[in-house]
Amino acid sequence: MTSPIPVRPLPRTSENSLLADAGSGTRVEFRGIVKDYGATRVLHGLDLDIAPGEFVSLLGPSGCGKTTALRVLAGLEQATDGVVMLGGTDVSAVPTNKRDIGMVFQSYSLFPHLRVIDNTAFGLLRRKVAKPEAVRRSHDALALVGLDHLADRFPHQLSGGQQQRVALARALVTEPRVLLLDEPLSALDAKVRVQLRDEIRRIQLRLGITTVFVTHDQEEALAVSDRIAVMNAGRIEQIGTPEELYLHPATPGVAAFVGLSSLVSGVAEGSSVRVWGEVLPLAGDAMTGDVEVFVRPENVRLVAADGVEATVLESTFLGSFRRTLVRTADGTHVRVQHPASERVEFDDRVRIAIDPEPVSVRPTA
Repeated sequence: MTSPIPVRPLPRTSENSLLADAGSGTRVEFRGIVKDYGATRVLHGLDLDIAPGEFVSLLGPSGCGKTTALRVLAGLEQATDGVVMLGGTDVSAVPTNKRDIGMVFQSYSLFPHLRVIDNTAFGLLRRKVAKPEAVRRSHDALALVGLDHLADRFPHQLSGGQQQRVALARALVTEPRVLLLDEPLSALDAKVRVQLRDEIRRIQLRLGITTVFVTHDQEEALAVSDRIAVMNAGRIEQIGTPEELYLHPATPGVAAFVGLSSLVSGVAEGSSVRVWGEVLPLAGDAMTGDVEVFVRPENVRLVAADGVEATVLESTFLGSFRRTLVRTADGTHVRVQHPASERVEFDDRVRIAIDPEPVSVRPTA
């Protein structure tokens, strides 16, 4: 079992050169980025403007183009068309090692024969920084991620979470203008993943570094991002704050991917939709006709009377609440989130009702 990562206070600015030199970040711009692999188009005119110091996540399923976009930004892939801008300068033709970018991958990519301090200092030494200065700055970077006390260990003597922290320190030690994170937490166990996720965000806020984070995990993106760009088939379907994406998804695809939803039948009536006899506000464009409605489990409740009859299929205890799956008379499966004190069992007959919150819909196939 991977040991938990201790939460360590960040060094005070006066004690750490990285914090002392922290700036306001660099603006990042994708302008009409197209990327083809042979006859296959992976990115379709990607446009994205990331403010200095902003933490933006590229979120989407496998194959949607998010990692390709990150690699184009890093200079690891050449765009077929379009421009990449860093700080107002076109860097489309600038090689990776000249873009002043730090990158952390899913795999730790540490040199097994080098100590932690040497792994961290590697990039500085390649830049001809004097060894004493490189070692000092590497200790600062390791202190930033809470691992200065393990500077003399080798990678195989560290847990997975500790190795990823070393990879983060190595990316930060060169004081890059932009930090790129490509699924850096997916190889870690759940508890360590949450701890390191929160630590990355805490450090990013202290440094003020512009950060682009690629993930397929919506919980990670919602937890740490200033804004999230939801990608699908090489395009951005919606970009907004976590709250905007969750509460006001612009497309059925975003509604389906961000958060947990049940699909129930309804009838759209312009700017509203009728579900189970209730009239709900319609998120997005007005429409009419039969639709499928995305219903969040927290917007469905158990009721004592009235409501829609349903049968309990399963109920899961999640600490402060329960999430229960029910089946209505027409065979629709609906998830209900309710207080843990409202205990139900398999095959119980219950009644459910829906709150009048805005919902997203898609036309019935």
